[in-house]
Amino acid sequence: MNFPLPEFITVSAANPWTYVVFALIGFAFGYTLEMSGFGDSRKLAAQFYFTEMTVLKVMFTAIVTAMVLLFGAVGLGILNFNQVWVNPTYLSSGILGGLIMGVGFIIGGFCPTTSLASASTGKIDGMLFMLGGFVGAFLFGETESLFDNWYTNSGYFGRVTLDQVFNLPIGVVVLLVVLMALFMFWGAEQLERIFGKKDLSKEPKLRLAGAGVLFAAALAVVFIGSPSIEDKYNNLTFTRAENDEQITYTADEMLENRLVFISPAEAFKARYNQAMNPVYLDVRSEADYNLYHIEGAVNVPQNRLAEVLPALLTEPPANSVFIVMSNDETAAVEAWKFLSASAVPNVYILEGGVNNWIAFFGQDDKTLAAQPKPEAGDDELAYTFPVALGSQYESCSPSPVEYENLEFVAKIKLQLKRDKSGGGCG
Repeated sequence: MNFPLPEFITVSAANPWTYVVFALIGFAFGYTLEMSGFGDSRKLAAQFYFTEMTVLKVMFTAIVTAMVLLFGAVGLGILNFNQVWVNPTYLSSGILGGLIMGVGFIIGGFCPTTSLASASTGKIDGMLFMLGGFVGAFLFGETESLFDNWYTNSGYFGRVTLDQVFNLPIGVVVLLVVLMALFMFWGAEQLERIFGKKDLSKEPKLRLAGAGVLFAAALAVVFIGSPSIEDKYNNLTFTRAENDEQITYTADEMLENRLVFISPAEAFKARYNQAMNPVYLDVRSEADYNLYHIEGAVNVPQNRLAEVLPALLTEPPANSVFIVMSNDETAAVEAWKFLSASAVPNVYILEGGVNNWIAFFGQDDKTLAAQPKPEAGDDELAYTFPVALGSQYESCSPSPVEYENLEFVAKIKLQLKRDKSGGGCG
């Protein structure tokens, strides 16, 4: 499917319909909250006394329904999950924040979003709770510097999901979460029967059919599975602006036309371009990296790219450009295919690899005692180094003054990432 969803939802003056779409979504969300009784603090607080479990049932129904639809779309190739923003995990601060919010929920009878729904219908308690939220946010902002290091570093795991934690296929995790939710729904009704004296015989029978449909959909996600890196790569397309035209290329066409290969000159100049944040990824072995590497390059051997993928997807600024390099181009091309298929934006390949960098910048490097090899094999260093000095050679960090007037054909075209989305309850 090629529906231009990113372009459609991009907020801009040229596309005012996005405001209408967002307004309708917001109205529908608020209407759902109010119709579910989430604007009543008594109904919300009752879940903590096990007399009214509507909040748990509605919230988990929304969670598992969205999860099944999301990973169903991923399995069918409609959506790339790596392009979905996943909040980084901060375990310690997350636990403390959850406790604070939970206590506030019990005392005040609202969470932040439900207080907005309540206030919008004129309920005074909702207005006061919302006011307290604003005061709390102000106090947090004024005191954040006192504990910034703790809450941003303690228990930090980056972008992590349950399939990674338990080393299970995504479909299996979806099925297990759905089964857990169904068990919780059953348990919630038993609690309502015991503590709330609720007559379950009056509950609509349609909920049982809904549970069956949800379970069947989860099973379908298991059987559909998830697309492989090869499948994602084969379906990958790039749109580039050329001569006032938007031209679409497949991934193979990008390689064949060498549109992602940048010269050593452009890779060097990127470091001093304030419009971009270059990240040099050296996918060679640690031994070759230790012999010689460009200053600032991070050594991530090709077999470890999957380990750093979550950080590449979530942490760098939106204008980051990833420049992958190997001794020639062989391993770098494979790394480019993996990263591009995994939805990492702005990935380029150092043309000719480190060997070409040395040939370009090392001619006048008096500290470089390397000797050219008569014959270098595939993706091997074309030079012999007497000692491993890493990035201590002059050519590892060329002088910006000496090479100020380098000429090159610019290949880098920034593709800005979507802004992070916020999270919340209810």
